[in-house]
Amino acid sequence: MATAYLLPIKTAAALFPLLALLLLLPTAVVLYRRHGVMSRGRTLSLYGFLYYSLTAFCMTIVPLPKQTGDMCERFAPVAHPQWMPGNTFSDIWKEAHHKVGLNSLVLQNPAVAGTVFNLLLLLPLGVFLRYHFARSLRATAVIGFVVAMSFELTQWTGVWGLYSCPYRLFDVDDLIVNTAGAVAGWLLAGPVARMLPALEALDGRALAARPVPFGRRLTALVVDVAGYVVASVFAAAVTTYQGGAAPSWIPVGIFVAWFILLPLATGATPGKRLLLLKLVSDDGGPLVPWRLTLRALLLGALVMPFLSGLFLAMLTLLHEPWPSGLFATVRDSGAQGAAAVLTALSPIQLLAVMTGFALTATCVRKTLRHPDRLAPHDRISGIRNAPLPHRRAKRAGAQDGGVRAAAQDGGVRAAARAGGVRAAARAADQSGPVAVAVARAADQSGPVAVTVARAADDAPAGDLDRPLVSTGPVGPSGPTGPTGSAEVQRSAADSR
Repeated sequence: MATAYLLPIKTAAALFPLLALLLLLPTAVVLYRRHGVMSRGRTLSLYGFLYYSLTAFCMTIVPLPKQTGDMCERFAPVAHPQWMPGNTFSDIWKEAHHKVGLNSLVLQNPAVAGTVFNLLLLLPLGVFLRYHFARSLRATAVIGFVVAMSFELTQWTGVWGLYSCPYRLFDVDDLIVNTAGAVAGWLLAGPVARMLPALEALDGRALAARPVPFGRRLTALVVDVAGYVVASVFAAAVTTYQGGAAPSWIPVGIFVAWFILLPLATGATPGKRLLLLKLVSDDGGPLVPWRLTLRALLLGALVMPFLSGLFLAMLTLLHEPWPSGLFATVRDSGAQGAAAVLTALSPIQLLAVMTGFALTATCVRKTLRHPDRLAPHDRISGIRNAPLPHRRAKRAGAQDGGVRAAAQDGGVRAAARAGGVRAAARAADQSGPVAVAVARAADQSGPVAVTVARAADDAPAGDLDRPLVSTGPVGPSGPTGPTGSAEVQRSAADSR
């Protein structure tokens, strides 16, 4: 039993580095846009969730059987789903050989072990959903059910048609137990979450130390370089397809448009806009073309040689005539494969790669050693990065504004009910006319509220501290007492 679960774990461990590398850039973009920072705690939590998800998926399909002609006959007992809830108990009794005992029913019963593993399969999902994603118990139960259903459907469809028939049983008991495991994980995550630091607190500390993290700028640069390369290749391909050779000025023109003209017009490159960054001058003035040009040239001198060397190396690997057996040497692990690739490059190509790598490494080292993490092209050009509000900051600002508005509105209502127009005007704390504030504070739609507010708005400042009506309640159509203010009564008559 343990060996059957060890193989999926090994498979997930082998696939995880490649998957983590492929998802690194989109993960960084999402985290920086959502939280403004890619803190260590949140990154470890997210990649832990990724490794767990990969392991859980491998648990449902690995080991994969061999596709043979009699496969459907061999797996005929699992061809039809098991829809009867509680069938697990009959399996436990069957595996116990109808014997009552601790070893027979629990310790040495493979059906019990399978049920326990199914319960533990989605238990970490509940923990992650509560701690990392802050989901409720109901949402966790729904997500756990959906994930469990996807596992069962993957098994029932033969890995979505990869096999002509299912090789594992669709069991409704597994669906129930998996969902219960996710709920149990959510319940257990309460004490765990109280022991661990809040992810928002970790994000706040990181942002307080570095408002514009180096990783955020590096991610924006990677996006910009990738976008520039794709745009250049696409333009060259379109030009070549139309029957002519690609002009040499196309990469230069795209570089100028991407790194100079777009920042001059919009304040940021597409990559920085995606990462919610903008370019600002050190002196606080507008961006000027010569500073942007200097910054782009310095950036190209630091980054482009390395990328050009890698590009030339890729072309060499794709188009050079290789001697026999070289591919086998390249596939070998260790220094021999790397030496084979390096010897295949020309001296100029190798020099470009090494020079570009040295310049890039020097730039990174100087940036990290600077107190403000400013790169050489930032310091020389006098243009640096400034952060735009990320998604969580916008949401927090909107909630904070709503709370303040509600507090102000509550203060206006309380002051208006107390009868003091001056207090209501102060509680409103806004630049609009007092008439609107008092009318909203009164929370009435009748004409008296409007006329009283208009009278208060026109009254001298000294009269605002006196109540408008000395005695008598205010009815729907005006003051009913004999001692109402003459100005208010006149205004009420005008409104009627």
